[in-house]
Amino acid sequence: MRLKKLLFFCLLGTLNIDIFASTEKLKLEPGFKISVFADNLDSPRQMVEGSDGTIFLGQRSGQILALVDSDNNGQVDSQRLLADKLTYSTGVSIFEGDLYFSEISKIWKIENIEDWLKQNLSGLPKKILVTANLPKDKWHGWKWLKHNKNGEIYTNVGAPCNVCVSENPQYASILKLVNGNWEPVAKGVRNSVGFDFHPITQKMYFTDNGRDWLGDDSPSCELNRVDKDGLFYGFPFKHAMNIKDPEYGDIQSGFEYVDPILELGAHVAPTGISFYDGEMFPENFKNNLFISLHGSWNRSEKVGYKVIRVILNEAGDVVDSKDFITGWLDGEKVLGRPSAPLVLRDGSLLISDDMANVIYRVTSNSSS
Repeated sequence: MRLKKLLFFCLLGTLNIDIFASTEKLKLEPGFKISVFADNLDSPRQMVEGSDGTIFLGQRSGQILALVDSDNNGQVDSQRLLADKLTYSTGVSIFEGDLYFSEISKIWKIENIEDWLKQNLSGLPKKILVTANLPKDKWHGWKWLKHNKNGEIYTNVGAPCNVCVSENPQYASILKLVNGNWEPVAKGVRNSVGFDFHPITQKMYFTDNGRDWLGDDSPSCELNRVDKDGLFYGFPFKHAMNIKDPEYGDIQSGFEYVDPILELGAHVAPTGISFYDGEMFPENFKNNLFISLHGSWNRSEKVGYKVIRVILNEAGDVVDSKDFITGWLDGEKVLGRPSAPLVLRDGSLLISDDMANVIYRVTSNSSS
């Protein structure tokens, strides 16, 4: 399969050997190593781990997959297609054995997914519609999904524009589904493509992609925290800490704006986050936040294309942030685009890359 993919890209004239080369160009913090966990994928995004170690994956190209490492050697040996021909199926979450996954305007579930896989039945499992009452706009329409401990499912709805005001309150927000209705968790959020709950406080932390066309270095993308549901985070009136929008900034919105807890840099495009709650990494990694920076598309010199580690204190405030993995950007040459991290129960870290179409696995040097 790898050879077929190689030949395909040769025919297109777009092959970059470094994309399929192991991981030699990737640089990690000292004490860690990285390997390819799964390849032969197609725009992999969010991942979630089942109770038996199966990895469920949403692919932006329209498929939901189950990935199995049956011999526990750190590499996937089999893939199983669970759903196909979806529209931007990027988000996945599991609650009480049911697998939930997203399209732009819909969320589906497959009940008792691991039981179904064990039966080794042919065809695709039955998918059940959970909700279809989300906007249909493709611009900033792909979803991230996450259940809280009570089983409420959260998702994001991006603004259907670079910058605009919409009368639909679902736009530019993070929502949770309560009794079939969407309730606002965070408003004034331009385009969040990743959120997670702090392992101790259970407060939501989310990233937000800054608007375009205000220059190479403005405004910054953001990391935010939800201290109370329903707060307003600035878009489209204010960006980052103190950037007033040139078109909407003078409008009296009536909202009190919540500032980000960390500026991530302009155009870095955060697309996934995951708190570290495992035991494999050193103790000082506990409750750190991994963020994948997908990388810029309209900046004169590229930025992003890395995974960072955000260090928080006991109160949940940012103490520091540092690069955890770099090397996907070689000068101005892009070798890959990290799209989402996932901390596994064994303490290792998976990272999907939707340009190289692989998933990496990060372990400590003393681990397999």
